[in-house]
Amino acid sequence: MKTMAVSGRQMGRVRSKDAGIETLSGVDGAFLNLETEATPMHVGSLHLFETPPGYRGDFYKSVRHMMQSRMVPVLQRRLAALPLQLANPVWVQDRVDYDFHIRRVKLPRPGSWAQLEATVAGLHAQLLDRSRPLWMLYVLEGLASGEQAYYFKVHHAMLDGQAGVALAGAMFSTSPDPLPPAKRGARKKAVAPEQPGTLALAAAAFRHDAAQYVKLVRELPGVVRTLTGIVKGSAAKARGAAHAAEAASIAELKRSASFGPRTLFNIAITPPRGFATATVPRSELKAIAAALDATVNDVVMTLCSGALRRYLKRNSTVPRKPLIASMPISLREQGNTEMRTQATLSLVNLATHIADPIKRLKAIRDSSGATKAVARQAKSVIPTDIPLLGVPWLLGALAKLYGRSSVVDTLPILANVLISNVPGPPVPLYVDGLRMSGYWPLSIVEHGVGVNITLLSYAGNLCFGFVVAKNAVPEASELAEDFMAAHAELKNAVLPAPTSAPPRARRKRVAKLA
Repeated sequence: MKTMAVSGRQMGRVRSKDAGIETLSGVDGAFLNLETEATPMHVGSLHLFETPPGYRGDFYKSVRHMMQSRMVPVLQRRLAALPLQLANPVWVQDRVDYDFHIRRVKLPRPGSWAQLEATVAGLHAQLLDRSRPLWMLYVLEGLASGEQAYYFKVHHAMLDGQAGVALAGAMFSTSPDPLPPAKRGARKKAVAPEQPGTLALAAAAFRHDAAQYVKLVRELPGVVRTLTGIVKGSAAKARGAAHAAEAASIAELKRSASFGPRTLFNIAITPPRGFATATVPRSELKAIAAALDATVNDVVMTLCSGALRRYLKRNSTVPRKPLIASMPISLREQGNTEMRTQATLSLVNLATHIADPIKRLKAIRDSSGATKAVARQAKSVIPTDIPLLGVPWLLGALAKLYGRSSVVDTLPILANVLISNVPGPPVPLYVDGLRMSGYWPLSIVEHGVGVNITLLSYAGNLCFGFVVAKNAVPEASELAEDFMAAHAELKNAVLPAPTSAPPRARRKRVAKLA
């Protein structure tokens, strides 16, 4: 996969002089232009809610009331295309048709968790309607457990994972109190804002691209200086320990970076999707990380590596060459909640050729640490935007060409799997007084990379979403089970087993004597 990046210090989307028009960044435009029927470019999330005994409420109405009362401007935008696709489309404000965007979906009987996951996978495979705001919400009814759930999806051109968490913070409540009743007249049909003409849309898009060309030329000398310094980082050893550490990171990055082996995950994918979930306590992964002088993200990558090893060993063979993961690195400044993509993709060696989980974790720790060190140095020159004047139609044609199996099978494998770690809300969230007990993310798979593992931290847990192309991995649940087995293996190898409590009868005797 090509590296795409956006800097948090520069604005990717620019508000136009024309009222109601907002331009896309080149990166967000690429998500639109590279989309095909087999590769939808939206992200999503599955939300599960606890219900009290005897719950008789209408959860669909509660969710609809929440969306109407907390609607944010980013969800009211739709695309306005330019003639002949000469430049990226622009965003214009429009009214939201809640009957279209919020729907009920009845699960097949008996409403098992596997049926819920399969239903969400089918919804995740469907393209969004570009003539409307690029989001949908499906209330999933009929869970056998009696719990309530819904699946929400939004196009990646509108926001990235962390912006999605910020959006959730704007929509959900941190209070268990029910929502106030809707005001009278609130259900009146919204009036669509006046739409700008074609000339205004074109002018906004062309001004945007012209500004990006000027910015690229102006910043090019600084980019060259920074990249030259990174390449020559080995000379930094003479300038102190801190610089020597940076040089060591660059050396480690050069050593571990390489093309990945060809596996059954790396094929031209078809539209059907699979989806599975897993949940582990964050405290357990923190304890493992602390014991091995690693980060929680290093532990996550090791568990993903262990799951992929198990799956390949059972269904194919484990390559001698280690698998490579494409891992987004957030470039957001602290406190930045802008609803736009602000991340860069990097490559991390998963050390799948190492059977011992502890040795594998240490190898991944060194590789991912080197990647982050170089990303920190290059952060100041990563462009927030790129001009795409005349390019959108070309990107679309290339996306269709890349989807041919003959092309995918010929090109080298840059990444075998996509893995993403998104920080989520640390406190419980509520909808109309119902507590959200689970929050699982869904992301994108692409031609040549048929597996995506994304996790989101929520209220003390890490919630993992496994999204697969079914022609690459027929049953996503197998990967989820392999992940939990890898977690148990690493946990048993690192953390001491808890001391067993005395038998109950003995505890009673001790208490009586006391």
